[in-house]
Amino acid sequence: MSLVAEQAPPRREVPGPRPGRPRGQMWRWPDVLSVVGGTAAIGWHATLYGNWLIDDAAITFAYARNVSEGHGPVLQPGAEPVEGFSNPTWLVLLVLGRMAGLFDRGTIAGVPDYVLFPKGLALVCCAGVLVLCHLVFRRVSHRAWAATAVAGAFLASVPSFVIWCFSGLENSLYALLVAGLASVLVRAALDGRLLTGKVTVVAGVLAALAGLTRPDGMIYVAAYPIVAVLLVRGRWAVLGRRVATSVLVFAVPVGACVVWRLLVFGQWLPNTSVAKKQDLPTLVDVVASGELVAYAGAPAVLAVVAALGALWPRRPWWWPALAVLLTVAGLAVTAYSVLERDWMAQHRFATPLWVVAALIGTLVGAELLRRCQAPRSRVAVSTVLAVVLGGSLASHVENALEFRDNVDVPACYVADRLGRGFNAYADTLGIEEGSVLLPDLGGSAMTSRLRLVDMAGLAEPRIAAHIHDRDMAGLRDYVFEDVKPTFIHSRGPWSAGNGVPSDPRLARDYHALYLYAGDDPPNGDWVRKDAVTDPAALERAREYARTELAGVDRASGGWDTRHCGETLHVGQTTVGRLVLE
Repeated sequence: MSLVAEQAPPRREVPGPRPGRPRGQMWRWPDVLSVVGGTAAIGWHATLYGNWLIDDAAITFAYARNVSEGHGPVLQPGAEPVEGFSNPTWLVLLVLGRMAGLFDRGTIAGVPDYVLFPKGLALVCCAGVLVLCHLVFRRVSHRAWAATAVAGAFLASVPSFVIWCFSGLENSLYALLVAGLASVLVRAALDGRLLTGKVTVVAGVLAALAGLTRPDGMIYVAAYPIVAVLLVRGRWAVLGRRVATSVLVFAVPVGACVVWRLLVFGQWLPNTSVAKKQDLPTLVDVVASGELVAYAGAPAVLAVVAALGALWPRRPWWWPALAVLLTVAGLAVTAYSVLERDWMAQHRFATPLWVVAALIGTLVGAELLRRCQAPRSRVAVSTVLAVVLGGSLASHVENALEFRDNVDVPACYVADRLGRGFNAYADTLGIEEGSVLLPDLGGSAMTSRLRLVDMAGLAEPRIAAHIHDRDMAGLRDYVFEDVKPTFIHSRGPWSAGNGVPSDPRLARDYHALYLYAGDDPPNGDWVRKDAVTDPAALERAREYARTELAGVDRASGGWDTRHCGETLHVGQTTVGRLVLE
């Protein structure tokens, strides 16, 4: 029994009957169960990471709060507009959720909605990804439900996919949009509809939405032109017009966003791109994409490549689907290679690639098994596939457990340690208005009553420019001579990277409140000397740090996967890890 149909349709750019299930046929129970089961498996894997949300996601949460409350696209009410986010479509969904009372309002069934809503939205997007995969499989196979189940199991097994889809960031929406583009182009290619106006427009719209979800998503505007050139023959004039139309459809919303960015923020690019020193890729960047092969499992990748080679001499009737999927996969790898590497683990920029890999691997594996007529051949191929996939699964389990035990910077740790913690410092020292320089912005923006100065530059254009130009001396001059923040927090790579804690002006102008033992350069918390009017209050602040904030650090050793209270409000403080309004 094969998952793929055996008939060979005519390979022409004209509509006609095709194998697999006809378009428009009703879904059956096995189809529905395959999507539900795959979604459940993905959701079950996500529970391994508890309530964890990456702190960068909470930056968008803060923007969503301020937009919905009428303060505009700002990190904090009253701040200057700075595009400290790079995911407008995800931001829109969060704003709508907050306006509907589903996000950043309280709890739902006892779970904080700042956790439940983005993770629930991610689960819906993952279900949508599997629906789109199923639409591809049903055009090729009479048993699309089985292929969908395999693809769902694959996605559920990949920690990189699950971790970042449920991190609070835009990855799940990004995966959905790229899956939608691939699904539309595959079905159009198989049905001979690539040059229809509807496909042209839909491809442009989906590419634009992908580009407005992540900056690297703009690369997918090339998917339709490449696929059309590869699969259409002898209609170059029509093809040229359709490609131009698709690009124009893409350019209208993306161009509108650029104009809005110039008018509101005065920049061509998101400030986040400037801060992350995004430049043209080098050979080293391109070669670094090979780390995805190691992550996926080199034997498994080689098995798929070998299977493609074995199938090529007698290409299956649905080879146009492979042409589409390999094109989208190539664009995904290119986008991954172009982006500057960041500190987050588990390949967060690779999310769309795993979806396309699930489609390619399932189709190729099923076709290979179909061609094995002899029972011994089928057993041999099945055994090889089981061995290589088992090796990848073992590696994925190890990666998942490692990440669970040492998750990347959680928004809740930042909210407790930096947002609520520095609120308590300010209350203890009697500082009504002040600022704090720190490298972690999300949980801080959701809870801090102080003006935040972003050491990472994501929401601070001057610091972003210094980081982009690798001008750390200029950054330190700006901090100590212009900004003069009331508080400073620095730790880890930031201390060594920008040199702020090593600058002699720190000892000249600031009291140490709390220092991590043995760190060189020093890491910890400082307050400006001219902000302290009561030496006794300074000692109380230091005692608070030694008892309460040190306790937060100890309890979050290796970070953690808890939530941080029913709500995140500006002005909250932390005492004994209890949130005080």
